[in-house]
Amino acid sequence: VQLQASGGGLVQAGGSLRLSCVASGRTFNNYFMGWFRQASGKEREFVSAMRWSASTTHYADSVKGRFTISRENAKNTVYLQMNSLKPEDTAVYYCAALAWAGTRDYLTKADNYDYWGQGTQVTVSS
Repeated sequence: VQLQASGGGLVQAGGSLRLSCVASGRTFNNYFMGWFRQASGKEREFVSAMRWSASTTHYADSVKGRFTISRENAKNTVYLQMNSLKPEDTAVYYCAALAWAGTRDYLTKADNYDYWGQGTQVTVSS
């Protein structure tokens, strides 16, 4: 099983980036796909998630209205479109897959996820 994240980079405040996460090695149809981020010296925090086979999306309050999670089934890829970026969005961003989540709270806990990709660095300059 492999999750390959990409798309990070350096951007000025107010700019946009789109992260991609390509999933391979198994069928993720019923999985939840999540994005987390970890800033230097801080714990990994939930950003967004969605179920691969459904349309319901979940966002952290800090990114709601600015970030959008989506998927492209034909490419086994989940995206995180990040607009109106702020310096506080600077972090390493990770994609992850979770087989089951009974509640939204469960979905936001990094320890519950089964698979992780490598991170991609996002740096937002002021």
